[in-house]
This record gives sequence, structure tokens and C-alpha cells, in this order.
Amino acid sequence: MDGVSNALAQETSPYLRQHAHNPVDWLPWGEEALRRARELDRPLLVSIGYSACHWCHVMERESFEDVTTARAMNDNFVCVKVDREERPDVDALYMEAVQAMTGQGGWPLNVFCTPEQVPFYGGTYFPPDQRFGLPSWRQVLAAVADAWERERDRIRAGSEQVAARLQGAAALRPSEAPFEPAALDLAVAALREAYDPEWGGFGGAPKFPPSSVLEFLFARGETDMTLGTLRAMAAGGIHDQVGGGFARYAVDRTWTVPHFEKMLYDNALLARAFLHGSQVSGDEGLREVAERTLDWALREMRGPEGLFYSALDADSEGVEGKFYVWTVQELIEALGPDADAAIDWFGASDEGTFEGANVLEGRGPAPDRDARDRIRARLLEVRAQRVRPGLDDKRLTSWNALLIGALAEAGAVLEREDYLHAARSSASALLRVHRDADGRLLRTSDGERAKLNAYLEDHAFLVEALLTLYEATFEARWFEEARALADAMIERFADDERGGFFSTSADHEPLVARRKDLEDSPIPAGNSSAALGLLRLGALTGERDYEERALGVLRLLHEVAPKHPTAFGHLLQALDWVADPARPPREVALVGPDVAPLARVVRSRLRPRLVLAGGPGPDERVPLLAGREPLDERAAAYVCERFACQRPVAEPGELAALLDAPGQASR
Repeated sequence: MDGVSNALAQETSPYLRQHAHNPVDWLPWGEEALRRARELDRPLLVSIGYSACHWCHVMERESFEDVTTARAMNDNFVCVKVDREERPDVDALYMEAVQAMTGQGGWPLNVFCTPEQVPFYGGTYFPPDQRFGLPSWRQVLAAVADAWERERDRIRAGSEQVAARLQGAAALRPSEAPFEPAALDLAVAALREAYDPEWGGFGGAPKFPPSSVLEFLFARGETDMTLGTLRAMAAGGIHDQVGGGFARYAVDRTWTVPHFEKMLYDNALLARAFLHGSQVSGDEGLREVAERTLDWALREMRGPEGLFYSALDADSEGVEGKFYVWTVQELIEALGPDADAAIDWFGASDEGTFEGANVLEGRGPAPDRDARDRIRARLLEVRAQRVRPGLDDKRLTSWNALLIGALAEAGAVLEREDYLHAARSSASALLRVHRDADGRLLRTSDGERAKLNAYLEDHAFLVEALLTLYEATFEARWFEEARALADAMIERFADDERGGFFSTSADHEPLVARRKDLEDSPIPAGNSSAALGLLRLGALTGERDYEERALGVLRLLHEVAPKHPTAFGHLLQALDWVADPARPPREVALVGPDVAPLARVVRSRLRPRLVLAGGPGPDERVPLLAGREPLDERAAAYVCERFACQRPVAEPGELAALLDAPGQASR
């Protein structure tokens, strides 16, 4: 196959297309690969990675581009390449299998399966020659091929038990125990035990941004751990001090040296966390980080149709971090008279912090605002002349939904019309491009061609995003889209027997197991997002069924999640919504000719247990607005609990007093 494209050449995933000219006869996951494996009675070799994965690129260069190695793969296996971001269902199944087999996981993930899709051997990175205590990739290929030739009946014999174990949380049964407010306090206490008081975050190196955990702590009124973590990340090298945005994680405890890839989902979640940090603290620096993160996404990650790309690689010119790091001499040449101030601000030195160069931090004395802007603009201009990291330009529904929500909320809170315009544009494009002929949601596209059934997380994240966009704009179309999508999610994903939601729809292609994925790391789980979105939708509509579906998720996990709070930050936010009767959710309806001053009061503080509806008058499309009238032709605010409302008020000060008072709304 040398010099000839394989079947990946026409894929929408850049990661798959990167392997299109390998001499390996790669197929994408799908019926053709499965049919070929059945007909030849050969194992499937499923190799899973993603575009921004450094070691995925290393293994490709070392092994998949080697003709002799490729021949061994082609002669003995049906070789399948999977982009884990397009196919989280396949990735989750085989990651769990490899972790059970080896005690560890990661990417690239290489797993060998029977033609019936059941895994029987796997691992992560394998070198081309025996080293690091690992067998070479060729040794693995030879051993697995030999085992299949001699012992395929024995390998198949255990398939049923393996498949059952891969159901994951789908085997969980709901707990009948009541929700206990004290469990949320225990979760906060457990987080405090894991908190790093010197550098923020939880645990040691490597450190990942704990966005969902921070949001839970904000909901509980905690500010020490939240603000400490946000400020430490903002000052560290994980934060791109020049262009904005955050890398995926830091390799050290101090947030200094990142793994340089930038993911859309991290930045969407962090933008909201920093926005919320600024709301609870009044810290303008945190607000600035939120804005610079969103500005980076709009500048570097937005496609022409309004959707957002997935990721930037860690590498450029084959070297990790080369695009982002600076020597002292490069700073001097770029900045001239501003160089000394910048070197102090960024903590740059001749020794550097990363392979002789400097990952810029913001821990030193900061210049004034004009000088900061001037330094950043000049370094951004110089950096633009470098070879850019690779761009993964696929558009994923779930990750776009996260950014839509961040843009919408920031646009409303900060009164940034450009953010609101971008959120509307992206939501419109997503609903237009990422649907099939029957109106069902699709997972991924290149901006024009969309494909693959959408997953639970796609539906759930988009429900949350559209509700946020409605609350930010008071445009009823977004509420109607959210409600219709929630109904489709319930119809296609709900587990009516045990509660919660499956990760794949009822009409999804059959896999070896149908799973429920529940952990909120690195992004919220689909179940957690579904629970929180349905609770919000229930508060806006008064419909008990939405709340019951959300409670079905919580009954599966409410005893487990508080004991493992770093893994369930988003789910704990949903549990916080219902578990503490002393802090009930509020519904606020604003009606009248100019509701902006009243809306500004609602948005002036972080209010995580509140839903907001607004418009010029009663609106049957949004039940919370039904029957709500202005007050003497002035805009009025109705503050309610379970649709039982206090008397309407027209003055912003009166509304603030109502919102800041304890609950107990009465008619």
C-alpha cells in the first residue's frame, strides 16, 4: 500500500486522515471492518487515539509508517483506527477492558478483539524495539497472532463474561436511601483534604483543571479552594499568558509546565469557572482571564460557519511546546524597551523552565494595563510567524455546546454583545448542520458534512447550553429547541428500568455492551449533565417528569458521589439542587417593556440554583412566563419556588432584596 491512500482518506476526522497514507490497511470503525473480521475470522486490531495526542503521533511514526510492521498488521488482523473524540462509546468500552487487563490506560490505546468485538488483549504505547520494560510492537503482533491461531476457541470461551463486565455503570441499581444534605458537606470536607493549599487544585502532579469540582464548590458557597485554584492556574504556565486559553494539564504540582495541547472543552469549562470566580469575588483579574479565554476561542478555534474546532496539538515542527516557549533573547528581540518588565513579569531566565526555554508565567510583578496589552500584542504578533501546532478541525456537538453555554452566560453577565452573537451563531449552525434528514442530532462534522449518531453527552450538553442561551437572550426559540431535545433524549436514551440514561441511543449500532458512563472527568458525564439540565427544565416548565428523570440519575449515584467528589463534580451540582431543603431553587420571571435593569440584578451575583425567564409579557411557550403580567406598565419581577410566587416587584432594589433573602416564597 506504500504511497496509496487507505480507507481513512475520506474521513472527517483529522486524526483518521493523518493515517490515510500509512501502509497499514486501516479501516474506520463500522460495518465494513466488522464484516471483514467475521468473514476472515481474524481478530480486530483497534487502535484508538486523538489528534492532539503526542504519543499517538510517536507510535505512528515509529510503527504504523513502517512497511514491515504494517505487513505484519495487515496479514494477521483487520486494522481499525478510531478517533476517541468521535467515538467515545468505542473508546470507553476498550479503555475499561485494557485498564482491567493491565491496571493502566491512556492513548494510544491498542486492543485486540475477537470478530465479535470482545477484547482479549491490549495496551497503550508499544515501542518499535523492546525498551522501557515493554515488548516491541512487532513482538506483540506476533504473540497475539500466534495465540489466535492456536487458542481461538479458548479466547472465545470467555467472551460472554467479558462482555458482561464491560457494561460499566449500566449494572447499577437505584438506591432507595433519601438524599442527605450532610453528604454534600462531607464532599466539601473530602475536597478540602485533597486540596493543595500552596498551589491550588487537588492532589499532586500531574494536575488537571478541576472545572466541575470548582463549580460544585461555588454552589456550596466555598471560596478559598475555588479562588485559590483559579488564581494559581491563571498565573501558571498552563495558562497561555500571550494568547489566552489553557493547556490540557500541567505535568507538575505548580501549574508551571503544561502538556501543551489545547482542548475546546477545557477552555469552555474554565471560561465559565473564571467568570463565576469574578462574580463571587469581584476580582477583575479573573474576569479578564475568562474574557481572554473566550477571545482566544473566537480568534483561533472558530470555523467559517460559526462552529468551533476541537483542539490544537501540543507539537509543532515535531517538537512539543515549540510554538509557545521563549528564550530570554527572543523576548529581548521581540519587545525592545518592554523586555525587562516582561522578563520580570513572566519569570523568564536563561536556564528556562522547559528544555532550555521559558514557559511564560504571570507570577512576577505585573506592568500596568497598557504595558501588559502592548507586550501581549507584540508577542502574539511575533508568535504568529512561527509554525503553528496542528489543528483538529472537526466540530463536535458536545464540545460546541459547552462553548455556546460559556459564551451565552459571559455575554449576558458582562454585557458583551459579541459573545451573545457568537453563541447564537454557533447554536444556529449546530442545529442546522448537525442533524440528519429526520431531525436527529449527529455527533461530528467538518462544518458541512455531519455524521455519526449523537451520544447522550451531545444531547445533554446541548440542552444545558440552549437553556443558558435562552436565559441570556430571552429568545423563546432556544427554550423550545432545548425542550424538544430533552424530550428526544428521554425517548432515545432513558433506562426506564433502573433509571438514568445510557450513553448510546436505543437505535445506535450494536456494540459488545451498552454502557452508562458516569464520571465527570475531564468533562461532565452525559448523565450528570442530563440531570442538571432536566432539573433546570423542570423549574422552567413546572413539569414533574423532567425532575423525576433527573432524580433517576441521582438515585444511582447519590451515595457514591459525595465519597469521590473529584470524580463527580457536575453530578454533585445536580445533587445540590435537590438535596438541601434549606437552599431551594428559585424561578425568576421578568416581564415588561424593558427587563434589562432587573435582569442585571439577577446576573450581578452567581446564583447556581436559579432559573430565569423573561419577555415583554406573558408567553405560553415558556410556562414560567404564562400569566405573568407587567406591573402598572412597568417591567415586573416574579420570584418563585415551585411556581409559587411572591408579589411582583418593579424596582431593582426590591428584587435584590428578595433574591438575597431566605426562601419560603408564598402566594
